[in-house]
Amino acid sequence: MALDSADKAFIRALPKTETHLHVEGCLPWELLHDLHPDEFPDPPHFWANDFRYDSFEEFERILIEHAIRWFTTPDRYHEAAKVIFARHLEQNVRYVETSFHAGIIELLGISGEEVLEAIRSAAPVGLEGRVFLGISRNAYTPLLGPILEDAVESWENLSGIDLHGLESLPMGDWIPKLWRKAASSGRILKAHAGEFGPAANVREVIEKLNVRRIQHGTRALEDDTVVDLLKEVDATLDLCPISNLKLQVVSSMKEHPVRLFFDQGIRCTLSTDDTFSFGNSLTDEYEALAESLAFTTPELAQIAKNGFEVANVEDKFRKQALIDIDQLVSV
Repeated sequence: MALDSADKAFIRALPKTETHLHVEGCLPWELLHDLHPDEFPDPPHFWANDFRYDSFEEFERILIEHAIRWFTTPDRYHEAAKVIFARHLEQNVRYVETSFHAGIIELLGISGEEVLEAIRSAAPVGLEGRVFLGISRNAYTPLLGPILEDAVESWENLSGIDLHGLESLPMGDWIPKLWRKAASSGRILKAHAGEFGPAANVREVIEKLNVRRIQHGTRALEDDTVVDLLKEVDATLDLCPISNLKLQVVSSMKEHPVRLFFDQGIRCTLSTDDTFSFGNSLTDEYEALAESLAFTTPELAQIAKNGFEVANVEDKFRKQALIDIDQLVSV
């Protein structure tokens, strides 16, 4: 269903959140172009609407090959984050949760806490930004392990942690221990699960890590008992439909399970995941739900509300956003 101008205007005006965003995966293309204009002259081929990644490994390889050309210092993270956050403001995004990859601490030999502050300090007036540490399932190396332990306990402005990486890797004993330590320090717990891995992985992060913020969780729908568990623990799925489409987690947008999750009362939010890799915007995500899955404007408003309901903000900020959404719907 093609959207009319009124629907598009509603989506643009809707106060929004972004709760599933990888800062390295949102590298602004123009920064690479300005740095190496001959090497990166045009928008990349993988932004084409019909482009599909053959595998997660291909997606990760392409992303890393580009990201390491820019993300070499905390200052570079700050510069990129300023552009990323400015684009959020243009779309009336008021709250953002983004993560950076813990592996860069070891790969580049830079301070993770300095990267955290570089990203956090880039948030402009009018945007609340929260920074998470993305931790791969194989991240606990002799060098990085002690840093992760210190991070969850001592990094003052770290909002939380997020389990990243290949779901096919086993969950080592260190992961539940670190997630418990992070929880005891007041950090928000997230985990990627049920994207390329089965619904059982969603159950695993809920039961073993006590996670209630599932990144993706798309394949949870394959097991009714996992869907029931999501409802029982009042979990939130931070979904990224265009990412799922381009990574072939779903074969078409019409088949994305966000409609089924939403209709069953499971809290869903909407995010972009990796704008560098997919050439998408948050506005595109909302428009895709309206066009392909018949989401009405009140339903899109509810998804926007869901993001503010789980946001790590003061009640005054949350209440104002919800009021603004209700007023927009009533116009």
